[in-house]
Order: sequence, then C-alpha cells, then structure tokens
Amino acid sequence: MPAFEPFRAHRYAPGTDLDAVIAPPYDVLSDADVDELAARDAHNIVHVDVPRGSDRYARASATLRAWLDEGVLVTDAEPTFTVYRMSFTDATGAARSIVGVLGGLEVVDEGAGGVLPHERTTPKAKTDRLDLTRATAVNLSPVWGLSLAHGLTDALREPGEPLGSLVVDGVTHSVERIADPDRIARIRAIVGADDVLIADGHHRYAISRTYRDEVRRASGRTGTDAELTLTFVNELVADQLSIEAIHRVYTRVTAARLADELAAHFDLSPAGDPTPATLAEMNDTGRLMLLTAAGAHWLTPREGAFDGVRALDGAWLEHALAASEAEVGYQHGLAEVAGLVASGAVPAAVLIRPTSLDEIERTAREGLLMPPKSTFFAPKLRTGLVLRPTASLD
Repeated sequence: MPAFEPFRAHRYAPGTDLDAVIAPPYDVLSDADVDELAARDAHNIVHVDVPRGSDRYARASATLRAWLDEGVLVTDAEPTFTVYRMSFTDATGAARSIVGVLGGLEVVDEGAGGVLPHERTTPKAKTDRLDLTRATAVNLSPVWGLSLAHGLTDALREPGEPLGSLVVDGVTHSVERIADPDRIARIRAIVGADDVLIADGHHRYAISRTYRDEVRRASGRTGTDAELTLTFVNELVADQLSIEAIHRVYTRVTAARLADELAAHFDLSPAGDPTPATLAEMNDTGRLMLLTAAGAHWLTPREGAFDGVRALDGAWLEHALAASEAEVGYQHGLAEVAGLVASGAVPAAVLIRPTSLDEIERTAREGLLMPPKSTFFAPKLRTGLVLRPTASLD
C-alpha cells in the first residue's frame, strides 16, 4: 500500500488575498486566462506555474525563491497535512461538500500497485511540467487521488487550523492545517491501508515518476523528497464526488458517414435539441445522443451488439467505430459540445453518460483501465493553496 506523508508546506503568508493569487490548474488555462491572472497580482501563482518567454523555467525558479526570501511565501516549521474542503452545487442541483487532505503520496513504479490509474491516457507533451519541476524543485499542482480505504472522511470531519478560503464560480474552497501528531498518524494509517486510485492528474503522476528516477540517479539515494508527490486524497464515497461526462466529438468524417457506422450497433431515432434534462434522460433510458448540424438522434444499443464489451459508453463507441476513419476528440460540457457542432467546428458529436462510482471502483479492484477521458471530476482543485518542496529544506 502507498505511503502518504505530511511535509513542510510552502504557503502564501497569512493575510494574503487568496482570490488574487490562487489559480486554476495549468492545463485548463487559456492564454487569455493566464494574462488575466498575471495582471491580477504580481504574486499570482501563474507567474511560477505558467512561466512565459525565454528562460521561462529559470525565471520561474528565481521568482519562487524571491517570494520565499521576501516572505510572500512562508514555510511550515514542521511537517503538516492540509485539509481541503470544496462546497458547491453540482450540475444536477444537488448540494455537495468534498473533504480531502493534501499530502505527499508515494510515487510507485507503473504496474507495481498501490497507486492505480483508472483510464488510459492520451498522448500529451510532458516536457513542460518536467522541466518546471526540475527548475523549481516544487510540486505546484496536486494530483487528485481517491482512497479505497474507509474512514478518511470521519478523520477529517473535525476542523484543523483555518488558513483561508475563496469562492470561485460558486465553489467555496477552504484549507486548514493539521499539525497534531495523533491526527497525522491516523490520516497516514487510513490512506496507507488500501489502494489510491488516480482520479485526475495521470500525467502529473507520470512526470513525478520520471523526476524521482532522475533524482535517484543523481543522488544515489531512494529516500529523498522526490519519492513522493503532492496529492489531494479523498474517500471514494458517492455523496461527495461529482462525476460528469466528457463527450466525444468527431472529425475527418461526415455526419452521415458517422451515423451509418453507428447504425450497425445502435438504433437511431430522432430527438429534440439537447438540454440539461437530456443528460438525466440518458441516464434513465440507457441511451446516448448523436448531435449533427441537421439535428439530434437518440442512440439506443442494439440487442447483443455489445456482448463481451464493458458497459461503458466510451467502450461502446470505441467498439462501434473500431474500423472508422473518424478521429475522436474530447469535450466536457453540453453547451460547449452543442456549440462546436452548431458552428461547424466538428461535423458530429456523441453525448455520453457519466461513469458510475461502482464502475470506477470495480475498474480499480480488477486492475482494468477505462477508455481515455471516461470521467470528469468536478470541481477542479486550485493551484497555489499549498506547494510541496521536492528537495529537503534542512
């Protein structure tokens, strides 16, 4: 089972306006987003997390060191855990409250167990994050892990030392410090009692493995802070998690050709324009929806068409389009998908249903992998609330 350890965190100094300095994760930011955040405050975390221009990694490192020297960032005197709470209303209108803990999760070899992926990843450039980690020796954005152990929610129910909060897009993000040795020991024991499933941040975790191996070769040691990576861990419980679908968009194919290819596995019937209620109806009826500029169609699986195929919408579409020349892309959000089709940016798209928690846990327990982009965990964790050094501070 994986180690989960407290660490001496870098944090913004007490009294800092967190709304001015905290940012979304780097991989959801557009250039315009970065411009806005950088202009918001000279100490916004994007100045380190999304450096620009020539020698950007060296400049990110210099900026981080200057903030530490000037007291913009302060460092915990002792290793701590950080409770991170998110309260919000999900896409169905239900009130939710997620509670987890930020700590250092063990970086394990691929296939070694303990820390498990839950879906295949798409090819993605990793050089940027690796170069930034090398330059700064800090984990900036956390991986999101789901603990399959029981009891973590109860262990985090009691508040820690309040450190601050901010509200972003209707989501309240708040953090608390835990320094009490008994609480730290309890949290370590719970997380270390069972597997941790990576919900979000597969690429960040893979980068941490590469970085760990580089530090091992350079130092000749296996006991450095690079053996762990910054991770938010919460319990895999239904009342906390908000899981949304990542829909499929298709290019390099006509809408008519895609409909013909899908018709071998699905019955197609006319449907009205999609609304938020459509997603609930899809869940109730077990249907998917094809969107084209000419209109929408329900996709009802034909009897026996998916025998032997996992009961996942993404897996069904991979099976149905295995011989197709269509190129698949991924887009979260009903309005965003409908807009792509209406504008002609893509000829067709398929709305799919969210993956259930039961299927996510079964996947983990059986050592299986879902198709890429099978789940979208919301809301997104903020960057900058806690930074984790990957080199000893002593």
